[in-house]
Parts: sequence; C-alpha cells; structure tokens
Amino acid sequence: MSFTRTSNDPSGKILMNDSFQYPLSQGIKKLFTVSEITKKIKKSLEYEFPCVGIVGEISNVRIPSSGHVYLTLKDKTAQLQAVIFRNSASKIKFKLKDGMEILSFGALTVYEPRGQYQFIIDNLEPKGIGALQLAFQQLKEKLEKEGLFAPSHKKPLPFIPRKIGIITSPTGAAIKDILNIIDRRFPKVEILIYPVKVQGEGAAEEISAAIEEMNTLSDIDVIVVGRGGGSLEDLWAFNEEIVARSIFNATIPIISAVGHEIDITISDLVADRRALTPSEAGELVVPRQDLLIDLIEKCKMRLFQALTNKLKVSRDKLARVLDNYAIKQPLVRFQRLQQRLDDLVERLHLLTKHTVSSEWKKLLGLSGKLESLSPLQVLKRGYTITTSLESNQPITEIGVLKKGDKIETKFMEGSVVSEILSFNMNDG
Repeated sequence: MSFTRTSNDPSGKILMNDSFQYPLSQGIKKLFTVSEITKKIKKSLEYEFPCVGIVGEISNVRIPSSGHVYLTLKDKTAQLQAVIFRNSASKIKFKLKDGMEILSFGALTVYEPRGQYQFIIDNLEPKGIGALQLAFQQLKEKLEKEGLFAPSHKKPLPFIPRKIGIITSPTGAAIKDILNIIDRRFPKVEILIYPVKVQGEGAAEEISAAIEEMNTLSDIDVIVVGRGGGSLEDLWAFNEEIVARSIFNATIPIISAVGHEIDITISDLVADRRALTPSEAGELVVPRQDLLIDLIEKCKMRLFQALTNKLKVSRDKLARVLDNYAIKQPLVRFQRLQQRLDDLVERLHLLTKHTVSSEWKKLLGLSGKLESLSPLQVLKRGYTITTSLESNQPITEIGVLKKGDKIETKFMEGSVVSEILSFNMNDG
C-alpha cells in the first residue's frame, strides 16, 4: 500500500511530494495519534459495555480527600482498576475492606491520561450477604467493642413516670398503638410527642436531634423511640450510628420500640430497654393503674392489720409491766438495790484489806533481802568504806592513790576526811 508524504521548506513551498511504500503497512488505511486511538477505544468500550456487573475481590482500597474511592477488582488470573465517585460512594452503607468479595455494577471506560481501561462503579453489594446486613454487622461489632451495649450502662426505668416523651412519626400506626396502651393502663400520665421522619433520607438526623433536644427537658422521666414494622430499608434510620450514639449519651432512660419482635436494630441494642413492638413499649413505660390501686389497697389492709397487731402486743406488754411488783412498789426495788450495793462495798473493803496485807508481807520480805545486801550491814560489823573525796568512788587498792590525796572514811555513824601523808605497803 502507498502513502503520500509531503515536506515543506521554511518558505512554505512544497519540496517533495511523492508516494512511498511501508513494508508493514499492508491493509492499513490511516495512521492515528495516541489520543485519537485512545478516544476510539474509549468510545467503543463504553458503547459495548454501558452497563455491566462484575464479581471480584477488592484490594488496594484508597479514599483521598476528594471523597472518591479507588480500588482494584481481581480474581485468580486478572485484575481491573475501578473507581467509585463521591456521590455513589456516599450511598454505600458498609465499609469497603481489602479481601472482600463484591458484586459491582457500572460501566467500562478508558482513563485517557494513562491509556488505562477502568470500571466506574455506580452500585455494589457484598457477595453472599446484603449490603445493609453487612453494614449492620460492621456497626454492631464496632459499637460492641466500644461498650455501647454493656449492661452496666443501662439505666433503670421509672416505676411511675410523671411525663413520657415519645419520638416517632405522628401519622404512623406506632404512635396510635402506644397511646392506646398507655391510656388503657395509666390514663392520667402526661405525654409529649416529638414528631420526626422515621425512614428515608434525613430520618436518622431528625431522630438524633429529637433525642438530644428532649434530653434537655428536666420534666421528662422516660423516652420512647420507635416506629412500626417494615423492611430492613424502612427501619434503617434506627441502625445509623448517629442515632445509636444519641441514645447512649442520653441521661434520660430510653425504650427502643422498632418494628416487630423479629426486627432487631442497633437502637434496640443500645437503648436502656427494648420493646418487642410499639404496643409493648406502652406496657413497659407505665404500670396498670387498676392493678396498682388494688396492690395499694392490699398493702393498706396489711399495714392496718400489722399496726393493729402491734398495738395489741404493746398494750398487753404495758399491762404486764403495770402489774409488775416493782412498778407497784418502786421503793422496795430501790431498797433491794441499795442493800446489794452495801454488800458489794463491804466485800470490796474486805478484799482491799486482804490484798494490802498480803502485799505488805511481800514488801517486808523483799526489804529484808535487800537490807542483807546493803553496805550498811558491813559497817555495823565494824568495817569502814573509804572513798575518794574528789570522785566519791570506793578505793579498793592503794595503787590508785598518791601523796596529798584526800580520802573520806565512812563509819556506821559518820565519816572522817584524811590527807595521805605516807604509804605503808605490805610485803606481799
């Protein structure tokens, strides 16, 4: 195949216009630039696959500040780059994690700056489990680890509330059921209804705001939050984290009454008490007035009977006391006590005398022993005790003395002071 090649000189004149043959160009009718061929491939790919579902495993999940989600879909032998733009990503209820298998739906296209084909995901769900169910499990695990479901955080419900707050839709069947039950059980209790959306966009935010605002009211004793039955999607507002945290942070006890008995929401798990249905919430929040009145009457009768019996016992005891001889003759008892006191004083006197006598004998014995060891006994036998006049220490050997020292010689009846003039030493 031949191509026409044209070359121009700086003046703009055609210098060469000839045909030439490329050896590898057989069957090629036109040459494309990179941008041109990329656009054609992009157009062809988008035309051929405008809407496609792909199953694969997630890896390399990235979420930059733009809010878009970038990830790779892969299986055992191939991988595909994918992107979820911010608007679509904001609708995903569960958290994307590496290794998760998903069913994704969207369109194939080409990212021209890199010449790379990619999958634009508009919607996705986890393989084998619904997206909402996975989101429920993920949030449940997260809040359970934080302790929001712990029994230690549950507040007791008041036995007879003065004022009840109810947060629900004012047009739903739930509010009618709750009001009917409360009116039948305890008709005179005060009720404050806070109307909110219970499903759809913005419902969770309204419910959360209502809980927070109602907690600022000092006269509310208990709050009922809930709605009637519905699908998982209908009840989803009560599975949102914002509602769960508002319930947990509330200072007023909260009853969660969402759906039917088989419907368990995050709100049910965080609340201080779960009602299986809105009707049961009405039963939990107030007691039956007729049974309460009957109980009060029975308690009143038992109290009256108990007081009557107590009064009778006390009257009988008082009668026995008044009939007592000591009460009738109080001086006689006083005289007996006085006589008893005299006996005790006499016994104390004798015991004291005996004790003093015994101890005196012991003292005399010890004194005799001590006296036998006294130096004065030695003096009585004609001996003397010589001490240094200066130190008053006994002198037991002549070697400690020198000429001119003064000594004191103690006799039985006195002492003399001497000055040493000379020494007479024994031969021994």
